[in-house]
Amino acid sequence: MSHLNHPLRLNVGFLINQPIGSSRDFHFDFPDIHLNPDLDLNKFAGVAKIGRTPQGLLVQGKFQAVVTTECVRCLTDFDQTLEINFNDLYAFTARTVSESGLIMPEDGHIDLEPLIREYMLIEIPISPLCKPDCKGLCVYCGENLNETICEHYQQRMGSIA
Repeated sequence: MSHLNHPLRLNVGFLINQPIGSSRDFHFDFPDIHLNPDLDLNKFAGVAKIGRTPQGLLVQGKFQAVVTTECVRCLTDFDQTLEINFNDLYAFTARTVSESGLIMPEDGHIDLEPLIREYMLIEIPISPLCKPDCKGLCVYCGENLNETICEHYQQRMGSIA
């Protein structure tokens, strides 16, 4: 199935000679996984359904994972859940290649790591929030207003009322 050093690399060469419409499901479940060069995911799980088409092998992926990120308001690290769904074709020839530009390697192995990494990175919010009503940091002393109320915050709220 997959190699320990490359857990998302699959031997799918057997599908090349199968009838059109043949498919196989590959299930993944890792407590944590590193996607080179810089993405660490926790609770990574999902399935890749790989099916034979006239043009190549169609990969239908559905995955979820958790990434630790930083809230843009309070600068606290928190776990962000990510979910991805994708369909990409590994073409048999350059003539049948899709806009993704993927071509089936001659050795019959495909590595899903670059695809999954790209789709996961797209799902990370540009401005992640630990919670929708995050109060952020005090602009004067830098206290996390989710954890404490500083004197600056009380003065500012008193002047508004």
